[in-house]
Amino acid sequence: MRWNLRQAMALRGMFQTSDLLEPLAARGVALSRQYVHKLVTTPPQRINTELLAALCDILECDAAELLVLEVAEQARPKAANGEAGPAIGTLRPVRAAVRRPGPTV
Repeated sequence: MRWNLRQAMALRGMFQTSDLLEPLAARGVALSRQYVHKLVTTPPQRINTELLAALCDILECDAAELLVLEVAEQARPKAANGEAGPAIGTLRPVRAAVRRPGPTV
């Protein structure tokens, strides 16, 4: 996910993180100045739906504008010889051989 809160704020003429404090408080979301700064500058791991709804209302946008899904291409693991390893779908289980222990002395 890409977090576009800072870009959405800039498009609407809001260039300081403190510009969000008063509008959030007016919508019943009380956050500290430090938390708002962190929210704007770093992508959150999780976000409260009330906070997301308030941000969308303040910025007159929808959640898809703030949270953009990005599909990253994953590198395939390389084998010891430097070649790409087998794809997971091509791996098959190997039948185990059960052996009885030999006579004990």
